[in-house]
Amino acid sequence: MESERFPEALADTLAAVQRLIRRSLRSNTTGPRLRGAEVDLLRLLDARPGIGVSDAAKFLYLAGNSVSTLVNQLARDGYLIRETDPADRRAARLLPTPAAKTRLRDWEQRRAALVRRQVARLDEAERTALEAALPALRKLAANLHEEAEET
Repeated sequence: MESERFPEALADTLAAVQRLIRRSLRSNTTGPRLRGAEVDLLRLLDARPGIGVSDAAKFLYLAGNSVSTLVNQLARDGYLIRETDPADRRAARLLPTPAAKTRLRDWEQRRAALVRRQVARLDEAERTALEAALPALRKLAANLHEEAEET
């Protein structure tokens, strides 16, 4: 049976894991320090090069002006290129630079190695439990995504 506190404990634990992964990865990074939202935007640009500011804001569930601020910071640091959209000269298309792609690949490799090391420290039953929880966590993420789309 689900305890009353389970949803809060789950949310706190997921947030702590994400925060600790990012903190650990930031500690040995060269170059400008990237905040979580900046990494999220670069990952989006890598997956969807040419996306516009408003679409990026919708995808990341951020205000347009927040994404504009991130765009300005990342462009200043050499991680993002703004091009005029040929279909709408008033709009910009956002593209990651080669430096951003290199930084993302490094970040992804270091994140995978970090999580791999930490998962290896768990006993077999704990690893099995985490693996078994992945489908439910993916469903939870999909439900959260759907609800965010509705608002």
